Amino acid sequence: MSEPLKATQISEHVYWVGAVDWAIRDFHGYKTSQGTSYNAYLVMADKITLIDSVKAPFMGELMSRIASVADPAKIEYIVSNHSEMDHSGCLPTLIHKLKPEKLFASKMGAKALNQHFGISDIEAVDNGQTLSLGNMNLTFTETRMLHWPDSMFSYLAEDELLFSQDAFGMHLASSKRFDDEVGDWEAEAAKYYANILMPFSPMVTALLAKVAEMNLPMKIIAPDHGPVFRKDLEKIVALYGKWARQEPTNKAVVVFDTMWRSTAKMASVICEGLSAGGAETKMLPLGASHRSDVASEILDAGALLVGSPTMNNQIFPTVADVMTYLKGLKPKNLLGASFGSYGWSGESVKQINEYLDAMKIEKVCDGLRVQYVPTADDLHNCYELGLEVAKRLKDFS
Repeated sequence: MSEPLKATQISEHVYWVGAVDWAIRDFHGYKTSQGTSYNAYLVMADKITLIDSVKAPFMGELMSRIASVADPAKIEYIVSNHSEMDHSGCLPTLIHKLKPEKLFASKMGAKALNQHFGISDIEAVDNGQTLSLGNMNLTFTETRMLHWPDSMFSYLAEDELLFSQDAFGMHLASSKRFDDEVGDWEAEAAKYYANILMPFSPMVTALLAKVAEMNLPMKIIAPDHGPVFRKDLEKIVALYGKWARQEPTNKAVVVFDTMWRSTAKMASVICEGLSAGGAETKMLPLGASHRSDVASEILDAGALLVGSPTMNNQIFPTVADVMTYLKGLKPKNLLGASFGSYGWSGESVKQINEYLDAMKIEKVCDGLRVQYVPTADDLHNCYELGLEVAKRLKDFS
C-alpha cells in the first residue's frame, strides 16, 4: 500500500479505485494489444460499499486508491457483480484484511465464489432486489451468461449510475478514466464484444429490451474494464444492439494460412474477385493475424472465406485454431466458402466445410481444391469465386 495512487471521482458519491494493467497481452486467448484495466468502485454511502475488486497482483493499487478517499477499514459492504478472477482475485485477502460486515453476490455468484475460494459467508441477492446503503440504494439485475452465469448489474439510483460489470467494457489501458478522454474507443469495444459477448447475442438483445422497459435514469455506465461512460452512453448501448443483431453487410473476410504460397495465391485472387464484384474485402493471413482480430472483423461482415493447405491429412494448425475459436463464438448471418491447395490427399477443404456447417454458415459452393501450384485456370476459378460471393452478398446483406 506504499504506492501514492489516487482514486478518481466519477459521480457525486462514487470513486474509481481500480487498477491499470499496462503489460497484459493475452486474456485467455484474446490478444489485448492495448492492455486493460480492472475497474472497482467505492460508493461513499452511509455504509461505504466496494463494487467488485481487482486481479490478485493488483491489490496494492486498489488499497492505495481506496485509502486516498476513505479508511479502508470503514468499508462495510462488498458487492461482487462478477466472480471471474480478474474481478475477484484479491477478494479473499481483502475480506481477511477489511472484515466487511457483508459480502453480496448473485445466487450463482455466491456459488462461484465458494467454489473459487471457499468463501461461504455470502448474502445471495435476488433479481430485482434493492439493498439499502443507509442514505442510498443499490438495485440488482441478474444478467446471466453475460458473460458468466453469476453476472449481474448494480444500479445506484441516487447517482443514476449503472455498474455493468463486463458489459459495455473493453480491454484498454489508459491514464484517463472516461470515454470522452480516451479518444476513439469504438474499435476496442467492438473487439471486446466480438471475442467475449458474441456467443450470447440473443441474451444481449433481451437484456437491452429489459433495460429499456425499466426506463432507468442513467448518467453513467461504469463497466469492469476500460473507460467509464459519461458522454456516449446512448452510443455504446446502440452499438451493443447493432452487434447483437449481427446484420450482414457487404464485407467479406478472407482468412488463410499457407505453406509454399499456393493457398496465398488463391486467397489473393479471390480477394481481387471480391473487390471487383463490389465487396468490401479484408484479407487476414494467419501468419500476421491473431484469432481475436479475425473475430473482430467478422462482427460486421457478411461473408467468411477460409483457406488452408493440407498437412498430415489435416487443415493447417493455425486455421484449425481460428476455426475452433470462431465456432465457439457462434457468429450469425454469414455466407461462407472454403479453398486450399494440397500435395497428396487434400482433406483441408472438406474439413473447413465441416466447420462452416457446424457454425450454420451458408456455403456458396463446395470449395476450391488445387493440387500443388494453382494454374491459370485455377486462378480464374478463384477470381470467379470472389465475384460470386460478392454477387451473393448484394442480395444477402
